[in-house]
Amino acid sequence: MSEVLSQAEIDALLSALSDGVVDEETIKISSPQKIRVYDFKRPNKFSKGHLNSLLNIYENFCRSLSTFLAGNLHTAVDSKVLATEQVTYDEFIRSLPYPTILGIFSMEPLEGSAIIELNPTMAFMIIDRLLGGTGLVIPKNRDLTEIERKIISGRLNKIVKLMNEAWAEIFELNINMLNMETNPQFTQIVAPNEMVVVITIEVKIGESTGMINICIPYIVMKPILDKLNSLLLFSSQKKEISAEERELVRQKIEWAKIPLTVYIGNTHISLQDLLYLEEGDVIPLNQNINEPLAVYVGDFMRFRGRPGIYHNNMAVQITEIVNKGGNDDG
Repeated sequence: MSEVLSQAEIDALLSALSDGVVDEETIKISSPQKIRVYDFKRPNKFSKGHLNSLLNIYENFCRSLSTFLAGNLHTAVDSKVLATEQVTYDEFIRSLPYPTILGIFSMEPLEGSAIIELNPTMAFMIIDRLLGGTGLVIPKNRDLTEIERKIISGRLNKIVKLMNEAWAEIFELNINMLNMETNPQFTQIVAPNEMVVVITIEVKIGESTGMINICIPYIVMKPILDKLNSLLLFSSQKKEISAEERELVRQKIEWAKIPLTVYIGNTHISLQDLLYLEEGDVIPLNQNINEPLAVYVGDFMRFRGRPGIYHNNMAVQITEIVNKGGNDDG
């Protein structure tokens, strides 16, 4: 709490200074430091709340990215957000190697463009895996051939579209690739001194590691900054499932196949009896003819029933539903 000195206190302080009782260094140490360094060339336009929200959004993106790359490359993939920071666009561009993979994408209905940078190490890992290699032998950094450019462009386009789902809880965006470049100096999407947020993602593909940087300018994000509130991401409200979503899940489950097995009983016989079995022989089972049969769905007994014939086919009539274990064991 700041205090205002009275005239008597000021006179006493000046007197102490002149008598040598208190020196200037003591006053400087005891005085609270209220000066804060601020660089007007790099104004902080993204608050900590904004950066935390972006961190959560792109952690969701990382989960989708890992699933997509694992399916494409047929190997284990793990990705995570390393940092979210704000820098000038010029600083971001100067930090990139040449050549590198730069995908310019739109974020409609927001105006302007953003950039996704695929580190050359990661780009060559993806290309090598897709062409049948191990992805471990990475060539020296060089420009892409036409075939390699086509391969990376297709994968980059799909990676960019994964952001739509990650942003869905905050704002409905239609994110699309516009162009791909390899020279950072040719990608001038905003003025050099404009502030941008850079999301750095580490991607592990098998035994190798690569990096992805996503650069979004402040002027692009400005219309939705008020929505980037971290509280929105941790809302305790339950998300209601619509009737259409329930129907879609039900239809997908209906296509799943699972074995249904009816056990009519079991017994033990000798190997000799087994070898001499003939048509008409009777094998006694441990199942009483008046007891219902166990009906298994997969590895779990779910029903009991009675055997019979239906349209000249062997059949079983369900007589009881077994609820033992509920849904925990199935």
